Amino acid sequence: MTTTAPNVDDLRAEVRDWLAQNWTPLPPSDDPWVSSPEEIAWREKVLDAGYAVPTYPTEWFGRGYPGRLASVIQQEFRAVKAPGACQDRYNIPANTLFAFGSDDLKHALLRDFLTGQSRTCLLYSEPGAGSDLAAVSTTAVRDGDSWVVNGQKVWTSGATTSDYGLLIARTDWDVPKHKGLSFFIIPMRQAGIEVRPLVQITGEAHFNEVFLSDATVPHANLIGGEDNGWRVLQTALAYERSIMGDSGRGSRNKSKADNLVELARAHGRIDDAAVREKLANVLALRELNRLNNLRAKSATSQGTSSSIMSLGKLAMSRILHSEAALKTEIIGAESLLAGPDNREADDVNFLSLNAFFTSIGGGTDQIQRNIIGERVLGLPKEPEPDRDIPFRQARRS
Repeated sequence: MTTTAPNVDDLRAEVRDWLAQNWTPLPPSDDPWVSSPEEIAWREKVLDAGYAVPTYPTEWFGRGYPGRLASVIQQEFRAVKAPGACQDRYNIPANTLFAFGSDDLKHALLRDFLTGQSRTCLLYSEPGAGSDLAAVSTTAVRDGDSWVVNGQKVWTSGATTSDYGLLIARTDWDVPKHKGLSFFIIPMRQAGIEVRPLVQITGEAHFNEVFLSDATVPHANLIGGEDNGWRVLQTALAYERSIMGDSGRGSRNKSKADNLVELARAHGRIDDAAVREKLANVLALRELNRLNNLRAKSATSQGTSSSIMSLGKLAMSRILHSEAALKTEIIGAESLLAGPDNREADDVNFLSLNAFFTSIGGGTDQIQRNIIGERVLGLPKEPEPDRDIPFRQARRS
């Protein structure tokens, strides 16, 4: 069911008035992976107002609006730095559940996914299946009304604080690798799941390895149908790449390093011709990527994915590396320093190290180039000798 779409000016006035009456900036979060009670309460308000997922139908917390009106809502929320709006563009678990889950499962989980009451992680990559996710060997075996899961996942962000995991697992070993996968929403807080943090090059430990030993997931939490997990995974990955293409994680702390022009001016480099040229290149890349992401989103509908998302994801990787190199050049010898007493240099060095995350997470740069070459440019596909043989017979690492 949809509602009558208002004109843009009326909607903009409505959203501004609602924000003026309801929005108060939230206190800083100690942990980006856990929603504070204040943030959850705020997201509840946004959801009840119909702004959290405005393109969803009214029976699922939305307004049935077209994308152009959702953009108006997003613009007004961004103008006052208020979170929670237009999650139909970036909330991976909610959008994947909405596209493929049963009504019963949506009634059980969708609201909590949108408010942040329930946290989720992505159980995709494995030690022997990273770039080639179709080669996952974590197994799920049906046992009455449940599935029993055994295997290992790795590079899982936020697993230590997650209530649920989006899990891709092998349910049939006697068909080709893409056809024997199923997609589940598995409860994380159970005895059969062990999470071990992995310390990153930045010193943080957001990534984890996850061991599943006779873990169980209800059959009702299978989404997209048995052995149809590859299709569901492609939709989930499209949302992830869209997010990473829209914005890569930059500085650890807020400082002048967040604004390239301000940083160059503060260090007396704004009139340096070489710096100005590199600065213009980075800003141009950001604008080009913004426009490309709009193009990708206009080509994407619920339950489908767009290969154009890979362009944005690849571009953001280049942008972050370019920004890191430019910021290091601007601050010069100061970049050799680190620690809280050298906040600006600490931020720049963090960006230099963290940029590699965007080059790897959500599919490596090399994988994105393959996708772009084959699905956007129409180039010949790489040979896949194991694509059409039963996975049981395929060579595995």
